[in-house]
Amino acid sequence: MGVMKLFSSLISIVKGFSRLNAYRNRKCHWDVPKGHLAVYVGEQEKRRFVVPISCLEQPLFQKLLRESEEEFGFDHSMGGITLSCEEDAFFQLTSILNS
Repeated sequence: MGVMKLFSSLISIVKGFSRLNAYRNRKCHWDVPKGHLAVYVGEQEKRRFVVPISCLEQPLFQKLLRESEEEFGFDHSMGGITLSCEEDAFFQLTSILNS
């Protein structure tokens, strides 16, 4: 799948998740702010993080998304995208993207 097609698909998924989260969590502390998406990270117990959608433009994050799509697909009952990495690796990735 080309990068632009993948990016376009991910934007559609993010918009769908944003609408779903807004509907399901109107009175809940789980609301995902506009311009962000929820991701689940961890080997055994998945931990939820909210990241800016600007991460989708980063090649390292795109690689992680491709690997995660192969492992999990993009249809998740938890209402976010499950990433195939450990929390420590995710923290390292986000610190690289933030620098």
